[in-house]
Amino acid sequence: MEDYLVPQQDDPQLATGSPFDQPPTSPLSRVFLIRHGATEHNTRRPFVLQGCEIDGPLADTGRRQAASLTAALSGIQIAAIYSSPMRRTLETVRQIAMTRSLDVQIVEALRECHVGRWAGLSWDEIREREPQLVARFLADPAIEKHPDGESYLDLQARVVPAFNEIVGRHPGQNILIMAHNMVNRVLLATMLEMDLRHSRKIRQTNCCINVLQRSDGVTDVTTINSIWHLQEE
Repeated sequence: MEDYLVPQQDDPQLATGSPFDQPPTSPLSRVFLIRHGATEHNTRRPFVLQGCEIDGPLADTGRRQAASLTAALSGIQIAAIYSSPMRRTLETVRQIAMTRSLDVQIVEALRECHVGRWAGLSWDEIREREPQLVARFLADPAIEKHPDGESYLDLQARVVPAFNEIVGRHPGQNILIMAHNMVNRVLLATMLEMDLRHSRKIRQTNCCINVLQRSDGVTDVTTINSIWHLQEE
């Protein structure tokens, strides 16, 4: 490492004056796990897969989402910020870090899933080109790899140890982790002890907030895909 919220629309716990404003009591660690703001590929209809193969900037929508996220978290004390090295995550988290004079600690293992030759394609295009392969992948993304890329089990093998290492450093503190759609899905499914075959059902809207709390090795998933702070685009 180097320096550098299943769908849920509203969570009153994140409002000003909530218990989240103050750091937790040790040994509890609290994690704000966030997906980056929208890129051009996210805003297309149908949207286009990016994976870690496409590393573009935020779209105007994504920059507005990042500003709303920064405002929503302004009353929460954050001790450390970690991020995927990709441009869309770093652009999303930059303002949050600046308002707190914190360095963003880049974690390579949080990079988005390798989607191989499906990068830059919509699901409609993928189904047209490789119908049998996409059917196998959608039936069990845990073991079926993206072609020339990773499966969800591959992703789990790199992101879960990194997450555990990060959280273990911060007893009694709030921390922020800025990551990606599939990375977050796999982390949440793992902490919920959910079969990875079904993890694609966990929705992760751009700039959503997930809250996880860990104490004595036990992780409680408090909030998933909270988007109360985002205005409809």
